[in-house]
Amino acid sequence: MYPKRRPLASLKEGERVEDTFVVKIKKSIRPYAKGFMFALILSDASGKSVEYIYWGEKDEAGVREIHDAIKEDDVVLVKGYFRTYNDKPGISTNPPDSIQVLREGEYDPTEFIKPAKRPVDEMVKELNGYITSIQNPHVRKVLEKVFIQDARFLEAFKKHPGAIEIHHNWTGGLLQHTLEVARYCELSKDMFPGLDRDMMIAGALLHDIGKMHEIEVTTRIKGTVDGQLKGHIPMGFKMLSGIMEELGTDEKTANKLLHIILSHHGSNEFGSPKEPMFSEAVAVYYADEMSSKLAGIVEFISEEKDRTENDFMYHPRQRKNIYLR
Repeated sequence: MYPKRRPLASLKEGERVEDTFVVKIKKSIRPYAKGFMFALILSDASGKSVEYIYWGEKDEAGVREIHDAIKEDDVVLVKGYFRTYNDKPGISTNPPDSIQVLREGEYDPTEFIKPAKRPVDEMVKELNGYITSIQNPHVRKVLEKVFIQDARFLEAFKKHPGAIEIHHNWTGGLLQHTLEVARYCELSKDMFPGLDRDMMIAGALLHDIGKMHEIEVTTRIKGTVDGQLKGHIPMGFKMLSGIMEELGTDEKTANKLLHIILSHHGSNEFGSPKEPMFSEAVAVYYADEMSSKLAGIVEFISEEKDRTENDFMYHPRQRKNIYLR
């Protein structure tokens, strides 16, 4: 068994590396001045990636044998150094150091996916509580069809991550995010009593169901082919449309729930085919924003504050410095 030793983000220039990673992307062999080389993109449980380069010697057949043994999603043991190449930090290996593909049983798969932040059974109980609290029988039937009657879907849903990297990228992250959105909608109902609670809660619970087909978990969290080509909003729209057609859901309820899915990213710029056009859809959109954005910032600060003595750290996705203290 080869344990995972350190997260990618903690590596420093010139440091010796002898650790396990997941292969995210594999590139082809090409010649260089001293022989033949190839590059990989490696990742770990953080969702972060780093370029890895194997600088082989002039034995092309030997380098190709190493290269061809490596496949996407393999767990590899890398020996080398963390160095800057072409102004970009990465890991490099020069023989006699090596890269080795590990077999099942030689690594712990749980070390490459973050564990759940909350007990999963506790979150499932909370989900069921929301469903049983719905008063509108048409809305409740939809939720029961999705989350209660389809045991296989619930089993997968309760463990699914919420994203590859941006937010809730851990076991049970999708369920946790879903419940956070529902709780923000409850706050909206407290402040604006005229809102339709059933519609908001149902929209919150259903808004990201397309992520079940957009992303998958192997040795890492990654996008499916369908997910990358279509995205979770159209996929969720299709799933929910089929379910409500089968149930014979009334047109007004169906249109509103589908609109919430289509509009929950707020604008075309961020992937929503429609912008929110009624109060409950607006509430779900902002609840989704609060959950995802806060989770992303909280996780970033948690991961970075002990890795630096600086008060600020640049957040590439946010394109600004984040105060860590």
